[in-house]
This record gives sequence, structure tokens and C-alpha cells, in this order.
Amino acid sequence: MTATAGENLRADFSAVDGYNGVNPAFVNRGWLRQSPFRPPDCLKPMSNATVTFADIEAAAARIAPHAHGTPLLRSASLDAIAGCRLLFKCENFQRAGAFKFRGACNAVWSLSDAVAVRGVVTHSSGNHGAALALAAKTRGIPAHVVVPEGAVATKVAAIRAYGATVHTCAPTLAARDAMASGIERATGATMVHPFTNMAVIAGQGTAALELIRKAGAIDSLIAPVGGGGLIGGSAIAAKALVPRIRIFAAEPEGAADASESLRRGERVTDLVPDTLCDGLRAAIGAINFDLLREHAVQALLASDAETVAAMRLLWERLKIVVEPSSAVALAAIVRHREHFAGRRVGVILTGGNVDLDHLPWSG
Repeated sequence: MTATAGENLRADFSAVDGYNGVNPAFVNRGWLRQSPFRPPDCLKPMSNATVTFADIEAAAARIAPHAHGTPLLRSASLDAIAGCRLLFKCENFQRAGAFKFRGACNAVWSLSDAVAVRGVVTHSSGNHGAALALAAKTRGIPAHVVVPEGAVATKVAAIRAYGATVHTCAPTLAARDAMASGIERATGATMVHPFTNMAVIAGQGTAALELIRKAGAIDSLIAPVGGGGLIGGSAIAAKALVPRIRIFAAEPEGAADASESLRRGERVTDLVPDTLCDGLRAAIGAINFDLLREHAVQALLASDAETVAAMRLLWERLKIVVEPSSAVALAAIVRHREHFAGRRVGVILTGGNVDLDHLPWSG
């Protein structure tokens, strides 16, 4: 799906989901009666110390003029396969095709005018880079994205299409960090890290906030984990709204650093990822690992073969295309049915930026 087609579907989401992309509570409080192109005055800059539920609520108001309220989809046949009631939060319908726009948008619109004018910079293999490029475009500021060699071509094309300057580096985290730091020093741009930035974490938490406010109390929530921005923000939001909820992080077997970190009780950063899930190859961040421990998040593994099978199931039963890094959530549920039997389960489908000419089950 092209970005243009995705934008054109926004009106259709309201009919399917009964949600127009703006929480009525925000309108009632007067937050959205101000210009949609500036952050509401009542939203003050976030603390750098931690992320709170109040930060996530503020992020929801801040991004409401720019982000889509994505639909919740259900499938009786998938419920039967999983042995539970599944509620899919479809972030593949988000702007830029992934949940990443939420965090990037919150980070960009949290900046003061004096800081924002110098632009933003990040490193990304795809979705975060595209999201930051689009978020910067909504504010009319420059964006620089450092992309490793070998990144998915369609994702790099999206970054360029949204107007960012793309800088290519060697496919190592050290190379990414070094180039991004150099750009930051040379331009004065603000670094917006893909998953350790506090405003990014708060923005990512708005997906779970929307899910629970739409669906009501759920028993469990599951989302994929890579660097941990989404699962960290989701845990904060979910625990605030449903204190007894169980939270799970779905992770590829070939990039199981979060699972191993939780098992050892300390952050593991020396695993070499080997997985089809390109968006989940980053090692869990320090603050993100702390959030997993604080909110008793349990990591569940799935193989790439199980993930591809889940990706195809979602296409067949929900008629939607999601990327492997998203389908791993359903794969983990099907593999670990005992954790979900008979429960109402919120599932965050994180993105749908797939190269349709190279689907993983095609020859």
C-alpha cells in the first residue's frame, strides 16, 4: 500500500472502527480548539527523568491533529485458532505505515520553536526514519536519517519521499551512532533516538491507550519488542488503565536479547540478531529494559517460520498486510496458547511496510 492510498483510507477507518482519530475528551477539555499545527499550550515539555501515564495522555493530545486513530479488528476464525478473544490494534493503517509515527510526532512537536528550526536527526533501518521524516514535514523542519547499508529498499524510498536527507553507513550500530552524532554536531539538529527518547516512548504508549479506551478492560496485552519503545510505553499505559493486566513482549528467536535479559536479570547486548524481522533486530535499550522489569513484562519467543505463517494468516483472515516484525505478536500467541486461553487479548500490529514483490512465502 502506498502512503497516498493509506491517507485516503482515513475516512474509512472511522466507519469501521467508530473512531474519528480524536478522543472526544480532548475536545471537551478545549485542547484541540487551538491551532492544529502547534502543540496545545497546556502541554509542557516532558521530564527527562522518566515517562509517566500523564506524559502518554499529553502525547495523545499533542499528536491528535496529525496521527490517525487506527481501527480495532476482530476475527472469529483467528479467535478459534488462538483459543482466546483477540482485538487487533492495526497500526499498519497509521501514517507512514507503522506505529512509529506516534513517537516521532510527539518528539517533533515537543520541541520548542528555537530548537525545532535546526531540525532532527536519527538512525533507522526503516520505519522510525520514515516516521520522523513525515513528522518533521508536518512541522516544516529538516530531518536527517542515517540508514545502514542493506536496509529494505521500500522503507528507504519512503524516508526520501517524506523529504528527509538520507545518509548511508556501514550496517553496525557503532557506525550508525557515529554518523548520527556527527550530523547532530554539524547541524545542531536534535537527536530523536528510535526507542530510548522519552517523548518517543510516551508517543508509542498512545496506541495501547487508544486500544483499551476503545475495547474496555482486557486481560492481556501483547506487542513486539525490539529496542523496547513500544512495549515500554504500552506497559505504562496499560497498567495505569487496567492494573491487573498481564503484558507480553513478542520476540523473534533469532533476536532474543529481551528474553535473555529478563532471564538473567541484566541487559544483554552482545547477541547477534539473525531474523527475518528487520524491525526487531535492535538490542533492548537500558530504560526500556527497566520498564519491562518494572511492569513485569514477560517475553515470548516465536520462530521466523511461525511468524511468516502468522503473517499469512492475518492476510487471509483479516485481509490486511503486515510485516514480519508485526506478525510475530500473533505467532507468539499461537505458540504459547496457555498464557491466553479464554482471555480478552489486545494485540498491537505494529506496521505494514512490506515489499509486495518479495513476500516471505513466495518463491
